[in-house]
Amino acid sequence: MAVKYKRILLKISGEVLAGEEGKGINFDVANEICGVIKQCVDMGTQVGLVVGGGNFWRGRSSGKMDRSRADQMGMLATCINALALCDTLEQLGVKASVLSAFSMPQVAETFSKRAAVEHLEKGEVVIFGCGTGLPFFSTDTTAALRAAEIEAEVIFKATNVDGVYDKDPNKYDDAVKYDELSHSEVLAKGLKVMDSTAASLCRDNGINILVFNLNDPQNIVKALQGEKIGTTVK
Repeated sequence: MAVKYKRILLKISGEVLAGEEGKGINFDVANEICGVIKQCVDMGTQVGLVVGGGNFWRGRSSGKMDRSRADQMGMLATCINALALCDTLEQLGVKASVLSAFSMPQVAETFSKRAAVEHLEKGEVVIFGCGTGLPFFSTDTTAALRAAEIEAEVIFKATNVDGVYDKDPNKYDDAVKYDELSHSEVLAKGLKVMDSTAASLCRDNGINILVFNLNDPQNIVKALQGEKIGTTVK
């Protein structure tokens, strides 16, 4: 079937990989997600992937620890997830590469735009590890930055809710879901799509964001084919 996008940046949380265990990596979950990514590649779409590290470490919950060091630990946690996803994809017959914002050549290739685009154009999935390489920036900001650098057409933000609401739907029965928003509306209303740094970066670079539920990984394929799911921010 025809696809709407030729190059996407997929952002998933580390917590998703933990499954019901709540920490670590559930490889049944990883295999299911990677199986859907394989479908996307087989359909001709180039896929960049940013994954969080919250299943191993959350820097903002580190108490009195120095924020820079706590964030560095979080960035390393994202690389653990990136390596696991790379291995899972390769076991499914999908070529994949981990590009790290930190220089650690024994583990992963160091990120550069040229390397990322070359891998994508060869049909490889490119997994971006270690965030931006700088503290105080979230993996949402990493997704926005890498999407701009590789000139992705859209960011797919796969979450545990089916779109963007005016308030937390898990707490309020009268929460209203948006089908479409502008970046400026997201920032003005303080909606929890991405943190403000990431949202501003997307707005300034004209990058659309599609927020949808990852409880059914097939939603990634549905979004790729242009089905009306989730919330579009543009």
